[in-house]
Amino acid sequence: MPASPIIVAQAEGSTTSTTDASDGIAYRNVEEWTGSETWANVASWAFDKPLRILVIWLVAWIVAKVVRRLIRRFSDHIVGSVGSGHLKRARERAPNLLVSAQVPSVRSAARAETISGVLKSISSGVVYAFAVAYSLEVIGLNLGPLIAGAGVVGVALGFGAQSLVRDFLSGTFILIEDQYGVGDIVDLGDAVGTVEAVNLRTTRLRDVNGTVWHVPNGEILRVGNKSQQWARALLDIVVAQGTDVERALVILKDVADEVAGRPELALDVLEEAEVWGVEDLSPMGITLRLVVKTLPGSQWKVMRALRRELQAALAAAGIEMPTGTVLPPAPPAA
Repeated sequence: MPASPIIVAQAEGSTTSTTDASDGIAYRNVEEWTGSETWANVASWAFDKPLRILVIWLVAWIVAKVVRRLIRRFSDHIVGSVGSGHLKRARERAPNLLVSAQVPSVRSAARAETISGVLKSISSGVVYAFAVAYSLEVIGLNLGPLIAGAGVVGVALGFGAQSLVRDFLSGTFILIEDQYGVGDIVDLGDAVGTVEAVNLRTTRLRDVNGTVWHVPNGEILRVGNKSQQWARALLDIVVAQGTDVERALVILKDVADEVAGRPELALDVLEEAEVWGVEDLSPMGITLRLVVKTLPGSQWKVMRALRRELQAALAAAGIEMPTGTVLPPAPPAA
């Protein structure tokens, strides 16, 4: 029984629509003009496929630019919000134990720049990876085996680079939580010094001797930051047994107030000096404790000035410091 014209028309329509969806304009035109599928395929490789790949990469470039611009605006908003808006008004009403507006701006700028750089790299990699996959699909390559092989390689690399992955994850949380930044004086365990660079894998810092330390972020078990918000200059002064403690405490307070009021140290001292009193009693003497709250990183300068002036003031007041017993040299071995 012959097929119905309606069914034939529907079959032809469905075939035509499938062909139109899978083939390009050049393929269809050349096939209509020449009737040759070979020349149609040549036209498709010469015009249709390069045009599709060009469109894919153009769209990927536009998407990458838009995402990078959004990330940059987000990082600029983080930096700008520190010196404006509600944060600025809250900081103006806060006590002076907080650092000045310039310090958090610099810290936020460095942290935002690092995080934005990482986000830009990740976003660009993801976008262009999809562009490569779609381009290979346009060419006609089967991506199934390629994806399976990439998965196997990824698993092998994951097992072999566990420490590297741990370093990257730790570095990400260090940046997000703002545990420390460039210019901070930190204690990372074996390495203590000033941070010079922070990235996702390692932290570079320089100690007081000038040695540069490269510490993997995954090896950092604890962080002691000496440069956030405020610091404290702490001095333990040991005086001899029999000293008039009350008189010594008065001298400590007077000298600390005089040093804190100097023009070169006035901006470094945040609060009035405090004499906490007797800290320890030992056969060597009496330990008195003096503390001064300072800006981060200024505690050592204030401590050096206090030591110099306290030594002179105690000596002028006749207050003696304990002297250690010098042992005679050991006799030479027979």
